[in-house]
Amino acid sequence: MDGDFVIGGVFSIHHYKHTLRYNYTTVPEPLRCTGSIDSRELRFSQTMIFAIEEINNSTELLPGVKLGYQIHDSCTSVPVTVHVAFQLSNSLDQAFHTGDNCSQSGMVVGVVGESGSTRSISMSRIIGTFNIPQVSYLSTCACLSDKMQYPNFFRTVPSDQFQADALAKLVKHFGWTWIGAVRSDSDYGNNGMASFLLTAQKEGICVEYSVSFHRTNPRSKIQRVADVIRRSTAHVIVAFIAHSELRLLLEELSREASPPRQWVGTEGWVTNRDMLKYRFCAGAIGFGIEQSVIPGLRDFLLDLSATKVASSPVLTEFWEVVFNCRLGTFTATGERMCDGTEDMQTLQNPYTDTSQLRITNMVYKAVYALAHALHNTLCPDTNSSTHCDKYNKLSLEEVLNQLKKVKFNLNGYDVSFDANGDPVAKYELVNWQKSHRGSIEIVTVGHYDGSLPAGQEFQINTNLVFMEGVTKVPKSVCSDRCHPGTRKVLQKGKPICCYDCVRCPDGEISNSTDSLDCTPCLHEFWPNAESNTCLPKPVEFLSYDEVLGIILAAFSVGGACLTIMTAVLFYQHRTSPIVKANNSELSFLLLFSLTLCFLSSLTFIGAPNDWSCMLRHTAFAITFVLCMSCILGKTIVVLMAFKATLPGRNVMKWFGPLQQRITVACITFIQVLICTIWLVVSPPFPIKNLTVYKKRIILECALGSAVGFWGVLGYIGLLAVFCLVLAILARKLPDSFNEAKLITFSMLIFCAVWITFIPAYVSSPGKFTVAVEIFAILASSFGLIFCIYAPKCFIILFKPEKNTKKNLMNKK
Repeated sequence: MDGDFVIGGVFSIHHYKHTLRYNYTTVPEPLRCTGSIDSRELRFSQTMIFAIEEINNSTELLPGVKLGYQIHDSCTSVPVTVHVAFQLSNSLDQAFHTGDNCSQSGMVVGVVGESGSTRSISMSRIIGTFNIPQVSYLSTCACLSDKMQYPNFFRTVPSDQFQADALAKLVKHFGWTWIGAVRSDSDYGNNGMASFLLTAQKEGICVEYSVSFHRTNPRSKIQRVADVIRRSTAHVIVAFIAHSELRLLLEELSREASPPRQWVGTEGWVTNRDMLKYRFCAGAIGFGIEQSVIPGLRDFLLDLSATKVASSPVLTEFWEVVFNCRLGTFTATGERMCDGTEDMQTLQNPYTDTSQLRITNMVYKAVYALAHALHNTLCPDTNSSTHCDKYNKLSLEEVLNQLKKVKFNLNGYDVSFDANGDPVAKYELVNWQKSHRGSIEIVTVGHYDGSLPAGQEFQINTNLVFMEGVTKVPKSVCSDRCHPGTRKVLQKGKPICCYDCVRCPDGEISNSTDSLDCTPCLHEFWPNAESNTCLPKPVEFLSYDEVLGIILAAFSVGGACLTIMTAVLFYQHRTSPIVKANNSELSFLLLFSLTLCFLSSLTFIGAPNDWSCMLRHTAFAITFVLCMSCILGKTIVVLMAFKATLPGRNVMKWFGPLQQRITVACITFIQVLICTIWLVVSPPFPIKNLTVYKKRIILECALGSAVGFWGVLGYIGLLAVFCLVLAILARKLPDSFNEAKLITFSMLIFCAVWITFIPAYVSSPGKFTVAVEIFAILASSFGLIFCIYAPKCFIILFKPEKNTKKNLMNKK
């Protein structure tokens, strides 16, 4: 349609371009489109006409100026789009008019289109050279926001950058970390998917596969893509793809049974009602352009008179296809002639479907945006009145500048552009749900507003339906989440979402889900059975509450009681020959020291503290040395007594009672001195042993000075060996007067116990070290009392006839 100024429109009404065969001998045929008509794109073109007629009838916008239009079919082809771009550019040549005024009739002041990003890029590079503004209604590639390359490009649909971010957040919201990706092999698909994958990676989402194809690819390529989807383990597919290409893929998937998949889509297909026939995609979710209402549009679309249809080849083709009849005078055999009874009101077709005007509104906005820019250029406000001078020479550069500044409200929707020529990003989250009639419907279940603060852009309802009609969010993960107590170990050669859950090693925990590392517990703590929290380690020591401690304490007390009973027995028979003959003073002192030896073992039982640690070692050391000194004295007395019976020998005067007491005191004093030095320099002290056992703490006494400890034991051992040697020397004395033989047996037992004690003490872990030490004390003490005193007690109690001086002096 002619006008004072012309707005160009480029729409993909057909899907294919007729393939030309060049023989270089004849003039090539004109470019023409083939294939079926896209009813939705036809509606877009009719919406442009509707908007222009609405503007022409307006008294507020461009009063006195008539807009014309040139609408072209790009055949969804880049070559045809380039051809159309040159056609629109050529209309800039001014027409000469006779008379006083020079009109610019037919001048293209802007172009609405194209739907595909690749075709918009090609068009922008051509018409941008002439500063012709281009406003796209569906080209969403983020690359078109680059004003250095595309200074004349604007769009009423949001950039894919916003949609890619929104899709990644949507996928993350549902916990899908293992997805497949399908895209168009075009600027729209490649750039959009690249933006999505970049954002998805930041959100911790992994992609099992990312495949692409173009609708012009051979079927074998589409089959390979379908096979990848069937074999995949990802249950969610993000499709950044044009509806014309997705249709081919879904047709291929429908030929063979495929596992159910959760489809996540873009505005390129998820709101296209033609796609709803693929019922196995029910539950698909994605972002679509906001719904809108355009008053009067439906009536305009249905108002197709015979004259209007006949004047347009595209409308003629559409009429013949939807009503299955032929317009004209000639029909092929079997074809029905259109008889005028066809009624657009009864037609169920995307062309007449205005229930969800989404992209249609983007076309409507684009036309009005160009009209407002032209109005601001031609019609400056003067004295509160608007006058448009359509005869002044129009600068397209000025129209382009005014387009950057436009800001108006259209049917309740704001229209404006940012510095990149993009509008504010607003989407509806839509969901394919089955209605009660069994058909698939597009239901709005949420909103996304890019103008809101971060974190508040999403509003998602709860009434979503997913694949197979379930309301529970399906799972799509490469590996299940690692529970507390485990950590993630990546699987070799796979993305970070594929991992094994490995239990935390001993001593470490993880108290969060999907933990990358385990945290060591503090030294005095140990993990619980689930390895998700640290608990205090149980403290272990030899106590009176356990069986081993009770047994050892019982033997200790029993030994002390036995020794006291022996002392009482000896005291009662202190005047008897057998008591007097065996040095009763040293015998009572030995019994007293043995009692202390038995009781000293009790200091090893119970929780160690500073005093008990110092007492247990020193008490046992001093009492045992007192024992050894008494035994040594008794052995020397036996030897001296025997020597004193020889003629001319009077040695007993040199080892009388006073000398015996001095000997015992001196020997014991040396041990007291060693213990004192030990306690002053580096005394034993309680410690928490964390090295013997991992899961519990051993409360024990550290030696402080190992030299002091082994010095004490060494001194006891030296005395024991000395006693043993003397006892052996006295072993051939007459039987009736031979206490040395009993001392020999007791010393052999004593030495055997303490020799075996050393390796057992070193190798025993934890509280058993203490138990070994107590056992050595008790065993050696019992050995002494039984070997030395048991025979005498037996004679006193059961053989009193032998308890005479005559019997004791009898020599065999």
